[in-house]
Amino acid sequence: MDAVIFDLDGVLVDSERIWDEVRRAVVAEHGGTWREEATRAQQGMSTPEWARYLVEELGARTTPAEIATIVVKRMAARYAAEPPLIPGAVDVVRQVSARWPVAIASSSPVLLIKGFLDVTGLPVGAAVSSEQVGAGKPAPDVYLRAAELLGVAPEDCAAVEDTTNGLRSALAAKMAVYAVPNPHFPPDPEVLAEATAVVPEITGLPGALGLS
Repeated sequence: MDAVIFDLDGVLVDSERIWDEVRRAVVAEHGGTWREEATRAQQGMSTPEWARYLVEELGARTTPAEIATIVVKRMAARYAAEPPLIPGAVDVVRQVSARWPVAIASSSPVLLIKGFLDVTGLPVGAAVSSEQVGAGKPAPDVYLRAAELLGVAPEDCAAVEDTTNGLRSALAAKMAVYAVPNPHFPPDPEVLAEATAVVPEITGLPGALGLS
């Protein structure tokens, strides 16, 4: 293993529920109807992808560009004081980065990734948003780009993920996948079974990687 690439939402920040709350509210305000499967369907989507979903699938009466702007501004406001950091996550990234190059491969917009890095000051070699690549998760694009920026072959990377689509993305990139299952939106058991290791909490990752 030559590098470790972290997802952001649900792995380092407890933001999946905030995304869900904000999107639900915005859809309702614009005359759309939330569906039971909408939350899981959007996990891993890039900004353009979930914005189209809110309009085309859930019936929000606005444009994808406008709804994306509204949602991201509200998320940024939630992050303004400080990101909802998962306890121990920042220390874990620092510990891992002392041994291997690290990167972030996230479905969050660039604005929110930057906000997270500005607050934490983490030594990240690369940070990629799925809105910067061809397709969001479960496509492998964001992981492949992060590996490319680190100068490491994808098959020589470990990926740290929490949701079904995230796990599928890293697996499609041929990475060793360390799953930290999201307690609010547990991944599909069939996909979880393909992980290299399952770590109940992010604080257990260094041990799973052989660091402690």
